Amino acid sequence: MVALAAGALFCGCVAPAEAQPGVSKPIITRVARDQPRVALAILPRGTTVAELARVHGMSTGMLSAGIGRVPPEQTFLDISQGNRINDSLYDRDLPGLFPFAREVPGWPEVISRADDAPADIVPGLLESRLRSAGLSAAAEGPMSAAALAAADPGGVVTPLRPGECERGRCPELAIVSATDTGLGALAGRLRGNDLLIALGAPPPAHNGTLAIGIAGRGFDGDLTSDSTRTNGYVLSTDIAPTILRRLGVPVPDAMDGEPIRSEGAIDPEAVEDRAERMTAVADRRVAVVVLCLTAWVVVALAIGLFVPRQRRAAAAWLAVTIAYLPLILLAGAAIEPSALAEGLLLGFGAGALSGLTISFIRGWWALAIACAVTVVAYAIDVAAGSSLTALSLLGPNPVFGVRFYGIGNELEALIAVMVPVGVGAGLTAAGERWPITGRLAVGAFLVAGGLAAVVFAAGRFGADVGAAIVLPVGAAVAAVLVPLETDSALSTFGRRTTTTGQGLMVAVVVAAPIVALATLALIDLVSGGNAHLTRSVLDAGGAGDLADVAERRLRLSAHDFADAAGNPLFWLVITGIIAALAKRRAIDTWLRPVPRARAGLVGACAAVAVGVPVNDSGASFLALGGIAVGAFLAFAWAQSQARPTSEA
Repeated sequence: MVALAAGALFCGCVAPAEAQPGVSKPIITRVARDQPRVALAILPRGTTVAELARVHGMSTGMLSAGIGRVPPEQTFLDISQGNRINDSLYDRDLPGLFPFAREVPGWPEVISRADDAPADIVPGLLESRLRSAGLSAAAEGPMSAAALAAADPGGVVTPLRPGECERGRCPELAIVSATDTGLGALAGRLRGNDLLIALGAPPPAHNGTLAIGIAGRGFDGDLTSDSTRTNGYVLSTDIAPTILRRLGVPVPDAMDGEPIRSEGAIDPEAVEDRAERMTAVADRRVAVVVLCLTAWVVVALAIGLFVPRQRRAAAAWLAVTIAYLPLILLAGAAIEPSALAEGLLLGFGAGALSGLTISFIRGWWALAIACAVTVVAYAIDVAAGSSLTALSLLGPNPVFGVRFYGIGNELEALIAVMVPVGVGAGLTAAGERWPITGRLAVGAFLVAGGLAAVVFAAGRFGADVGAAIVLPVGAAVAAVLVPLETDSALSTFGRRTTTTGQGLMVAVVVAAPIVALATLALIDLVSGGNAHLTRSVLDAGGAGDLADVAERRLRLSAHDFADAAGNPLFWLVITGIIAALAKRRAIDTWLRPVPRARAGLVGACAAVAVGVPVNDSGASFLALGGIAVGAFLAFAWAQSQARPTSEA
């Protein structure tokens, strides 16, 4: 079978064949053999990277088969359309598509399902682009799910019959079945710019990835693409652009994937190690973080119960420990420990670091330093390429298939709180020793928020569009609440009772994210960031595409809230928010002597409130943002009996 397939795929074409009467879509033939050909070989399920690496000259990697768990049919439909969305965004399941010989049963339902989705989804787009360029695609029988990648927009798959090439009828794209032992024969028959793409059969195991290998000119390292910017990882939607580029066909705008390339040296062990870590991230994220949070709260409550005089110290320790949580997770990404070791590292590491900070650094400086160290550490890492952020438990979510670099919404929620809270705490602490003017305080909030927005939202760095909105909003709200009565140049902000002052406050808050988005758009265009902002917004084809983007985010956020409804932690956070609102007067008494810390708190609350609707995981954003705000309130209560500071 392998030898027959190899001969059918990569032999020279000797003469053009005439279209046979009655055949609606003949396979296009070529006289010249300089036209490259691509084979997509589907291997048995469970094929490993190590098995693919045994084939001489084959670059290896892992392929994300879908967003979440999807059936094999969806994976190959995604390949055919070069685009994919979360399966929950489809309004119905796929119909039955098998068995078939040429025409896919249920194809009209496939098209209708794609048309109703909030995205530019075109099943059969790959074959359509090939045919428009005078090229052809065919799939080896009997037809399996893989054949859907060669379906035309009408749901017809041209069968690849034995001996087609010997009769001068070689397709430029052929989809075949193979075994890992037969890949060598296929790779050995590559000529010129021919390409062999080998893929383990979906569905994947729980880690959501399949082994993939590519052999051909130009591939001599680990696989990657601009979709993932991660060594050893590519997406299912990257396959179609890779095929089209190799065959010299322009990639249509409706294809969201990026051509696959190779980088560095072939290192299958490194690819498998990274895959194991990414799987561990998905498996451990909730368990490790929630268990450590629970343990810290229990410890703080126990200290308060049995040593009443240390209640405020325990509250301050808890707050600073939570501020160090992301930092210790970054360290975990560097050493990639076992699940137990990572839990112990986080639980004891963050707690010990917090204890040292509280012991040697008094007052508001402790919280300010904890927030600053954590945020700056992530800023440095994402600016350097997010090598550790991507592997941390609060980094992006590669196993789910959505984001492979930069920061994710979970980390965004914590940073959105830590930036204004940390600046407010720092200004409060500094005001105890030095005269900090209102002008300087406003500048500190705006500069910190602006820099954080650039680092965490720009496509070349954090690549998180939500950060371009929530961070400027948090900074602007905090800035307009800073007391400025002594600064005549900015005294308008201080006259909050006047209509002019209130209007100016609103204008600043509204303008901040708009200016940030415009700046980031310019940065992405100049730097070629090609991240979510550029591809989702700047490259949108019009109001309809923008509406699809908005609909996707809202529907995904609603789905996130539905999932969160069954999580006790979410309801504990909601209860905490309600309790804080009920006790807002008492909270105000804690913060009235430290108005700049209070401004930071309100800015953080505004950032969380805005972040819930603008992110596609609103419930998760609310839960983590609420926990971070709660930590700040615990610290403020711990400082409330200290001598009030004097601030301008």
